[in-house]
Amino acid sequence: MANYNSRTELLLGKDAVAKLAAAHVLCVGVGGVGGHAAEMMARAGIGHMTIVDGDRIDESNMNRQIVATASTVGVAKVEAMKDRLLSANPDMEVTAIDKFLLDTDIDALLTSARFDFIADAIDSVGTKCKLIDTAFKLGIPIVSSMGAGARTDISKIHIDKLARTHHDGLAKAVRKRIGNTKISNSLDVVFSSEEPDPAGVMESAEGLRKTTVGTVSWIPAAFGCHMARHIVLKLTEK
Repeated sequence: MANYNSRTELLLGKDAVAKLAAAHVLCVGVGGVGGHAAEMMARAGIGHMTIVDGDRIDESNMNRQIVATASTVGVAKVEAMKDRLLSANPDMEVTAIDKFLLDTDIDALLTSARFDFIADAIDSVGTKCKLIDTAFKLGIPIVSSMGAGARTDISKIHIDKLARTHHDGLAKAVRKRIGNTKISNSLDVVFSSEEPDPAGVMESAEGLRKTTVGTVSWIPAAFGCHMARHIVLKLTEK
């Protein structure tokens, strides 16, 4: 479909569109944030995307996750996401990995292909930090999502360095776990400067998670759009 990206070409130029078509992006996590990031990158013309997530779509995902509808409940997120990406960008290649990543999986994953950029939308602090650390060691550009829950103010979302984040418990945990000032000063992250609403956090006994965090439709979507914008512009800069 030669004309699907004609408007992107009109704005960014032929060279940029060619760079995007040649790029391979790894998107780890395709839930609220990662799913929107993946779709926006696909619609921008990314040529190859590897998506990783071991979750299944649940009814509770329907308020914010782009692949979650009544007809996809119970479906693997990566399979629903792959179908959606190919519908939006029929020319792209999508590699879907239906797996919850462990720390021990990261090295093999990041050396399995030539990745031009990584979109990190992982919730687990340990695996997130391992992904970030390995990406830096291998010299793969990465942008990471920090906490999107318990917030409603879209105007408070920014891209900045990890070291300059505030009012964000996930970012604080990542900084502490990584313990590397160089990475903290260099890592680009999407975060919100809005203080999370404590009323939107509920103690929970679900699996290994200690809390359930309230969300609204627009905040994860905006986080994902910020990630996609960052990656697309970095890949096409002269």
